[in-house]
Amino acid sequence: MDYEILSPAGNMEKLKTAIHFGANAVYFSGKLFGLRAFAGNFTNDEIVIAVNYCHEHNVKAYVTVNIVAHNRDFIGLKEYLEFLQQAKVDGVIVADLGVASFVKKYAPNVQLHISTQANVTNKYTAKLMADFGASRIVLARELCLSEIKEIREFLPENIQLECFVHGAMCISYSGRCLLSNYLSNRSSNMGQCVQACRWKYTINEYSRDNEKLVIEEDKRGTYILNSKDLNMINYLPELMNSGVYSFKIEGRMKSAYYVATVVNAYKRAVQFLENNKGKELPDWFFKELEKTSNRGYTTGFYFKDKKQEESECLSSSEPVQTHDFVAVVVNDAKDGLVCVQQRNRFKVGDELEVLSPTDTFNKILKVEKMYDENMQEIVDAKNVQQKIFIKTDLKLIKRDILRIKIIN
Repeated sequence: MDYEILSPAGNMEKLKTAIHFGANAVYFSGKLFGLRAFAGNFTNDEIVIAVNYCHEHNVKAYVTVNIVAHNRDFIGLKEYLEFLQQAKVDGVIVADLGVASFVKKYAPNVQLHISTQANVTNKYTAKLMADFGASRIVLARELCLSEIKEIREFLPENIQLECFVHGAMCISYSGRCLLSNYLSNRSSNMGQCVQACRWKYTINEYSRDNEKLVIEEDKRGTYILNSKDLNMINYLPELMNSGVYSFKIEGRMKSAYYVATVVNAYKRAVQFLENNKGKELPDWFFKELEKTSNRGYTTGFYFKDKKQEESECLSSSEPVQTHDFVAVVVNDAKDGLVCVQQRNRFKVGDELEVLSPTDTFNKILKVEKMYDENMQEIVDAKNVQQKIFIKTDLKLIKRDILRIKIIN
C-alpha cells in the first residue's frame, strides 16, 4: 500500500521545500476561511500557481476551509469554492457541516476532507461523514490506535483515514480552543490563535488578590497547559496496521527548515519500513527529529497506557533543537562549487551537515574556502540572505539545506 506524507505549507517557499523533500501532498490556506490566519497563506493567484506546481511534481494540493463558521462567514464562500474547483485543487479540508454542504453544491469535483476540528471520535460519526460525501476523514487526535482500527473496519474501503503524526499539540479538544479568544479576543477557531496555552501561569484565590498560590514546578514558574509535541515516527507500523493512509505533519507556522527535516525523516521512514518488512527503524530517525524545533516529544493519545505527565512540557514554552539552519542551496553544485543563500552565520572551518532527499543526506561539508558573488574570498558568512559560493565535491542540488550542530 502506498502511504501519503502530508506536509504543511504556510507559504510558497515551504510548499516547494515540502515537495523537494518528498511530500506526497501539501495542505495550505487561502487568505480567508482557514485556521492559520498568521501564516503567510496564499492569494487566489498564488493558489493557482501552487496547485500547478504541485501537479507538475505529481503532488496533491489540499486547501483548508476549516474555520468554525458563523452566519457572516458564508459571505463569499460560494465564489471561493467555485474558484478552488476551477483552480483544480484536489481537496478541501472542512470542519463545519454547513461549509461542507457548500462544497458539495458549489465544488462537487473537489474531494471533501473532514477536518480534525470536526472531532470525529467514533465509527458512527465517521460513517455519517462518509455517507454525506466525504472521501477522507481526519480523525480527532484523542483516539487510540485500537479505536482507529475499529473505525477503519466500519467504513467502506474507499474512505481514507488521515491522522496527525508529528507537531504541536493544543490543550483543547482537537484544536477547538477558547483560551485565545477569552484572554486576547482573538479566536483560535477563526484562525487567530495566540498560543495562550504556551504562556506561563500562576493562580490566586479570589479573596486573596495579592497572594499567588504556589503551583510552580520550579522557580521559573509553571507551564501546566503546555503540551509536548507529537512524534509517532517510531510507531508508524502501528498506524499502518490501524488503517491510517495519510500521515499528517502539523506546522504551517513553522519554518522551512522544520518542514524539510520532518518531511524528509517521515518519507525515509516509510520507505525503510516498506523495503524492510518486520524491521524496526534505526535510532537515528528519532534523533533526526531532534535537529529541528520541538518542545520534547510525546505519543499523544495513541496509547491508552500513556502517563499524563509524559505529555506536558513543564519547564518552558520555548522550543529547542540540536542544529541550526545556516544556508539553502540556490543552484546545483557545479565544477566544485555550490551557490547557497545564507540564513544563519557560519565561517571557514565549520562543518556543515547536509539535509537532502538524495544520497548526500547527513554528509559533512567542511567549509575550507568560500566566496561572495564577486568571487572575492571571504571567511565569515554573516550577512543575512547573502549569496555565497562554497568549495565542495558533494553533489548538492537546489533546495538542499545546510545545517550546523549547536554547541552549548
